[in-house]
Amino acid sequence: MAKISSIYLFTTALCCVAQSAYAQETPTSGAAAQEAAPESAGEIIVTAQKRQERLQDVPLAVTAVTGQALENRQINDTSSLVAVVPSLTFQQGNNPTNTSFRIRGVGTSLFSQGVEPSVSVVVDGVVAARQAQNFSDFADIERVEVLRGPQGTLFGKNATAGVINVVTARPSSELQARGTLTIAEMNEYRASGTVSGPITEGLKARVTGYFNSVGGFQNNIATGKKDGGFESWGVRGKLEWDATDNLTFLASAEYRKNDANCCQQVLVRAVNPLRSQVNGGALIAPDTNQVWNNSQTYANSDQKTYSLEGDLDLGWAKLTSITAYQDFKLTNNFEVDRLGATVPIFITASANALFDLNQGFTGTKQFSQELRLDSAGSGPFTYTVGGFYSNLNLDRTFQRRRATCVAGVFGQPCATANIRYGSFSAASKLKNEHIAAFGQAELSVVDKLKVLAGLRVQHESISVTGSQLGVLVAGDASFGTINPSGTQRASDDAVTGKAGLKYEFSRRAQVYASYTRGYKGQGIDTEPTANFSNNPVIQPERVNAYEVGFKGSTSDGSLSVAAAAFLADYTNLQVQANRGDPTNGVIAFQPTNAGSSRTKGVEIEATLRPSRHFSVGAAVTYQKATLDVDGLNCPTQFQPTATTVSIGGVRPVNACYKYQFTAPNGSVGTSGLIQDIRGGQLPVSPEWRINFSPRWEGPVTSSLNGFVQVDLSYQSDVQFAIEQDPLQTQDGYALVDASIGLSAPDSRYTLTVFVKNLFNQNFYTTTSSAALINTNLSVVDVYAFRPKNADRYFGASFGFRF
Repeated sequence: MAKISSIYLFTTALCCVAQSAYAQETPTSGAAAQEAAPESAGEIIVTAQKRQERLQDVPLAVTAVTGQALENRQINDTSSLVAVVPSLTFQQGNNPTNTSFRIRGVGTSLFSQGVEPSVSVVVDGVVAARQAQNFSDFADIERVEVLRGPQGTLFGKNATAGVINVVTARPSSELQARGTLTIAEMNEYRASGTVSGPITEGLKARVTGYFNSVGGFQNNIATGKKDGGFESWGVRGKLEWDATDNLTFLASAEYRKNDANCCQQVLVRAVNPLRSQVNGGALIAPDTNQVWNNSQTYANSDQKTYSLEGDLDLGWAKLTSITAYQDFKLTNNFEVDRLGATVPIFITASANALFDLNQGFTGTKQFSQELRLDSAGSGPFTYTVGGFYSNLNLDRTFQRRRATCVAGVFGQPCATANIRYGSFSAASKLKNEHIAAFGQAELSVVDKLKVLAGLRVQHESISVTGSQLGVLVAGDASFGTINPSGTQRASDDAVTGKAGLKYEFSRRAQVYASYTRGYKGQGIDTEPTANFSNNPVIQPERVNAYEVGFKGSTSDGSLSVAAAAFLADYTNLQVQANRGDPTNGVIAFQPTNAGSSRTKGVEIEATLRPSRHFSVGAAVTYQKATLDVDGLNCPTQFQPTATTVSIGGVRPVNACYKYQFTAPNGSVGTSGLIQDIRGGQLPVSPEWRINFSPRWEGPVTSSLNGFVQVDLSYQSDVQFAIEQDPLQTQDGYALVDASIGLSAPDSRYTLTVFVKNLFNQNFYTTTSSAALINTNLSVVDVYAFRPKNADRYFGASFGFRF
């Protein structure tokens, strides 16, 4: 009850703040973003609508966070953005291909490389082809914009939930250099540096490099080593040439590499008394950091990105061309058995006795070309029109090998005569071509009222050719069904768009309302369990979204507010259905279309600056994200009590069942154990997210400034499994980070000491059910991924610039 009261009071206070901002008709200064505006309360310029505009003027919900604000919070990568964007959540998978972002509760619910993500990540105008590319380190960032809700008109067919738009710094006209060094507990070391400036008249360059070494935080009882860490480095170069007074070219090249010993889960719940006997003595507890694995779960990736941007100022408009090529590679392995035994041990006659090899490769090569014309100025009629083309080639391979022990003593090494090996491999190639024409405009119809309209017409074709290659080692049995090779092709046309109204009370306050039609394109399964000879096409996912909002700020910039109410209905939802057999350890995830989803809620963000030296950023999001899905697997513990529905009978909802059907030969068959969900909670979609960040900065002595910042982030309960497994839920929790530091008056030197998770609050970024170790399906144990900041740790950062 106390929690509900606190939330109510906090929300009421923010609403009052919003009313106050409107009453004072205050200016715009990047109102929508917590920590987005600089201390001077200057205006934030964003490209959320692919043209430079004040954040205040953009008629959609956008959170813009400056690069300096990211440094203040020690936000080092895209996944950490959840700390400053309440509508953004993140679910950690065992590798980047099944890790996903969610905006307003909506994100990618499947991990086949044959489909695109629902949250699009764009870096300097270049769209990432697959969600595995979305998780990268930050270095030399100008700002990050998070656009909430469908953005298909300007950003393409896969932005049905929203867009994370990352803008890196451009070359400077004066010689500059800057760097940052960070050291934190548990062997965390980070370094980055940038040099920028003119080479000759009209030619400028910028070079940025970074290196991160983050030690493991999990104690591996089997190897005596630390797991969970990573090492990454990258370099980015930019060359800007003013060819004429009105023509500029910007060439960019970037290389990134990340080797991560990640992400193995820990055993946080064990009700089966046999579990501790095959856990190697590793601690079983909600806050454990101990694992017992003989092999590694890892994800090693590298990406090359090359782009050329040309801007031609025509006077009445600006013509922009962005040509880009991306080459991304990922190799990953997940140790399925989670056992430290180096030889097969007996569990049950069908359970995994040894399952260390579960390795895949994903390689993408994408060429893209965008051509865009943006009207000049901010008169009564503004527009953006353009075209986009992309060509993607994706290679996907996978290998699996496991052993079973058909007889033996529980937990003991298996006799050679009782070991049965099974393996298989698969390879597939995806080709995707996409072409689109788009436009969006604003027209003043009366003094302060503008009409908004946008349209995108697109065509795409997709094909997948795949083969299941058989066993890896001669003499192995086939691990799964070997299906024939084959090719599946599909193509589709779509029209999406946007319509709305915007009323500007003044330059400092506006209200808007919009309708958006979004679209996420077709997909074809590329994963090893697909039947490539009969590979169903995953149909497009569509969304109708509605949003009303207000943006305003006071004339002196002391208060800025943005509020939005939203409703989005998704149909033909693309989901990952588990078609495996848990009793026999069969892994079979299948992408499919099923059901619908609705997300609705309210967001309020505000920044208060009562003095030059003190500011408070606050944000609250309330959302209700639900889904209706047919044919999902049941949570394991409910399968023993499943009912059987006879032919023609009524299927129950939110309950486990199997149904009878008549086969083509006239015999009666029975389906697997499934459930039809109604009103379920979308995964990782808390109803409440609250951020609160006070910051003081001012002179300490005549030669030193000081600063103190505290950041509170709260989220309510979440469900991690689309199957609505009650064992895979997490109670609400709050995290508190803090930092204190000193800087030179000109900010040339900065020293910061920080603490993450001050009160040592335990939390998870995902959970999963443990593999069965006997035939009692009602006894289920739980694994979870605990990130490093689920434990308190301290660090320090030193920055310099000149």
